[in-house]
This record gives sequence, structure tokens and C-alpha cells, in this order.
Amino acid sequence: MELSEVNLSVPAFSPLYEQIKAMILASLQASEWLPGEAIPSEMELAARYAVSQGTVRKAIDELAAQNLLVRRQGKGTFVATHQEDDWQYRFLRLEPDSGEKVHLTSQFLVCVNTEATPYVANLLKLKAGDPIIHIDRIQSFAGQPIVFEEIWLPGARFKGLDLNTLNEWHGPVYALYESQYATHMVRAEEKIKAIAADQTLSKHLHIQLGAPLLSVERVAFTYGNKPVEIRHARYDTSEQHYENKLI
Repeated sequence: MELSEVNLSVPAFSPLYEQIKAMILASLQASEWLPGEAIPSEMELAARYAVSQGTVRKAIDELAAQNLLVRRQGKGTFVATHQEDDWQYRFLRLEPDSGEKVHLTSQFLVCVNTEATPYVANLLKLKAGDPIIHIDRIQSFAGQPIVFEEIWLPGARFKGLDLNTLNEWHGPVYALYESQYATHMVRAEEKIKAIAADQTLSKHLHIQLGAPLLSVERVAFTYGNKPVEIRHARYDTSEQHYENKLI
């Protein structure tokens, strides 16, 4: 596939490596290479796009810096996946004060089909009233519930998802999205603020009414900058902290 055969998402006057990057992204979005799979070598991609190997390398370097691809010394370049240990908690910034490695267990309480409110529809780029899936989940650390989440997903993309599927899945939810719904989360945006626990949160997190919590609302995006999940989490940070590395 040569440059002239592709409708690029970047201006024609962009640097050549940016055009190659856009074409690799298009292949990822089209599921030509699935999460966890190796992509062709730099030499093969250079021949495919009729450009130099150095141009391909620069495009891949940028995609790796954006956590879309993963280089493995001596093995090649792979599509990033949330099924790998290092990626399971990529978007989770909660760290125990004890310094232990975080490992959360999940209990899904609710998974129902409903209609998008205007607020949810706006964030997911849907129309109010469109079908969505609403999920409630508790996540625990060392046997103690520390996270209560509400999740909203576009119903058309996640058809058939139900409570049994969620509770029978052993692994991160984003890996479930990848393997069964061809949806790979590539980035997220968050809004954070302090709140006090209401009766529902007090019950689910086993804390006192009015206890301080951290509220984190996340919108996660797949390829093409498409929003595909809203996640509203309330964290008990009495023995944890929210860590964010600014680079």
C-alpha cells in the first residue's frame, strides 16, 4: 500500500513519518493487527509504504511513546494490550501507602441495558435515549473494598455483555473489551475532586457516612479518538493515594 492509495488523516504537507504513523494507526483501527500481536518488521513496513526504514522507525517510536505499540528487544514490535501484567492497571493511579503492589479484586453488582441520559450521551458522542449498558462494580484490596465504580458503555458496541460474563471474567475489564468486543482503550481523560461519602458509598465501601473520598470521572477512548466508556469511581484513600507522574 503506497501513500497515494491511502486517505490520510493528516495534512499532505505533514512530515512523511507522520503520514506513515497515520497509516499504521489506520491498520490498528481496522484490527489488521490485534492487541498482543506483532506488527510487521520495520523493513517490511518500509517496503509496504515505499519509504525508508528510518521513516518507519520514527513513526513507530512515536506510537510506542503514546503506548499504542510496545517494542521488545530481540522480538519485534507488538500492539499494546491490557492483558499484559504491566498494562493491566495502566489507567489506575491508586497506590497503597504501604508500598505494596496494587492488585484489586472485582465484584460486579449490576449490569443493565438502559437509555443514555443527555449527560452520558454527550460524553459518549451518542444521542439522548440511545441504548447504553450501565455497570456497578466494587473493587477490593487485601479484602477491603476501596473503590465503587459506575460504568457506562455504548450498547451497540458491547451487545450481549451481561452480569454473568463480567463476573466470570478473570482479568482486567479492558482486556475483556479487547478480546470479546474488539475495543482497545488507548487513552483517557479524567476529572478529579474530593467528596463526602453518602449512604450508598458508605454501605458499599464499609466506611462512615460523610467520610472523605476521591471522585474520579474518566472517559476512555479507542482508536480514532472515539469515546467508548465513562467510568465514575469513588476511592477510599484513607490508606491509599492517587499517584500521577507529570512528564
